[in-house]
Amino acid sequence: MRGPGDILTAAVARYGTKTALVTSARTLTYSELDEISNSVAAGLADRGVAPGQRVSLLATNRWEWIVAYHGALKAGAVVNPLNVMLTADEVAYVVADCEASAILVSGDRLGDVVGLPGEVKFLQTVVSFDEAAEVALGFGELIDAAASPPAVDPPDPAALSTIGYTSGTTGRPKGAMQSHRSVLLNCALTATMHVRTADDVVVSALPAPHVYGNVVINGTFLAGGTVVLMEKFDPAAALGLIAEHRATLFEGVPAMYSMLLAAEEIEGADLSSITRSTVGGQTISTAVMEEWERRSEAPLLELWGMTELSGLGTTHALYAPNVHGSIGVALPGVDVRVASLEDPSETPPVGEPGELVVRGPIVTLGYWGNEEATREVLDSDGWLHTGDVAHADEEGHFFVVDRLKDMIVTGGYNVYPAEIERVLVEHEAVAMAAVGRVPDDVKGELARAYVVLTRGASVTADDLVAHCRGSLASYKLPRSVAFVDELPMTSTGKIMRRELHRLDEGAMASSGG
Repeated sequence: MRGPGDILTAAVARYGTKTALVTSARTLTYSELDEISNSVAAGLADRGVAPGQRVSLLATNRWEWIVAYHGALKAGAVVNPLNVMLTADEVAYVVADCEASAILVSGDRLGDVVGLPGEVKFLQTVVSFDEAAEVALGFGELIDAAASPPAVDPPDPAALSTIGYTSGTTGRPKGAMQSHRSVLLNCALTATMHVRTADDVVVSALPAPHVYGNVVINGTFLAGGTVVLMEKFDPAAALGLIAEHRATLFEGVPAMYSMLLAAEEIEGADLSSITRSTVGGQTISTAVMEEWERRSEAPLLELWGMTELSGLGTTHALYAPNVHGSIGVALPGVDVRVASLEDPSETPPVGEPGELVVRGPIVTLGYWGNEEATREVLDSDGWLHTGDVAHADEEGHFFVVDRLKDMIVTGGYNVYPAEIERVLVEHEAVAMAAVGRVPDDVKGELARAYVVLTRGASVTADDLVAHCRGSLASYKLPRSVAFVDELPMTSTGKIMRRELHRLDEGAMASSGG
């Protein structure tokens, strides 16, 4: 195999009519996934999509998205997976920036793209995953009218495969360029570390456009397992699917595990088929990890990654020591180290925090059309500067402290929100917590906690601050607490700290500490 576009072709040769994908709308075998993706490739080629051109995909999890992804790659195109939370303006920007020649979109987002062919220079084809429209070809028409897939040269493993746009929290989104090699290797190495096999059944609601979701789905396809893909996460539904399909893996972000453990259905849930679970995207409380492991009687493996790595950079191997609070060790063949915040060429002593940097075949080719941004994150020695603060132990386990950009500077001290969040969620009354910054005339910035309580729980701000005081230095304590019904989340279930201030208007705030 030379890239992710070869995954289904290789899988069908080995697993044929074995069930590969289960969704609420349709169940597909490996043979069916391969055949339909071939039709997508032919349909795109018939409409002028040539090798190297970009194809954008905009939809929530569904079987059509999966075959469109593989079909575009089989046509020799470069895939541009779009975050479904992007606004119409952001979608227009990304499609124009990557110069997409086609976009496949769900019916509910069709209104956001109908005018784009007249506005975006290279965009010629709009395909609706649902009903056809005046400006959009129906997905059924695309695959029904198609002939044989186009004959394209095998991809150069080092060539561009995917352009995944970052969240754009500091400005316009940037398109991280992923090679065929980086995507395939990430799926393969992750599958190896987690020991995926053809016997595995994976339940996941991770978005397919996100690198974590992509690695979960295609890493399972590489091993010949079955993916049970949820359109969106619902804790009761997830618990039901785990029991119904005798799932061996559940994979998600920290908020999903908090919601699963807080759901009424967790009592009596059948998790006996689970052999391991994975969690990534943000730091997770060890208390949450321990409770999920207690209930599932299986290890929960923490991992870490980013779009610029095509997926994971570190994780725990299934049969190696599972160090709670750690994101694991580097993937095989990948260099990961902690760089000094003062001099990136130096590595600080064990246990001392610095910036996590990565080098190796999974690292991005750079940002599409943005050499300046590329130079900011890729140094001359090939190290990708991730923006994550971390430290390492003597055995090579890494521990993420927080994002550099989320750091709160209070009275000259550096305070990391994730450190406070981990302590807060250990309180029995707290279901979820996030920490943001508020301005202060004296200390510059103060930490403010936003807390979602567990069902029926009651606790005061002073109680929570007192709880934190037992584990945190005084300058790290939250100086106020806001009790809220929910936290702002991305499509992957990550907490959006930059949006926390919007909760202040309706939150019940109390002072603490």
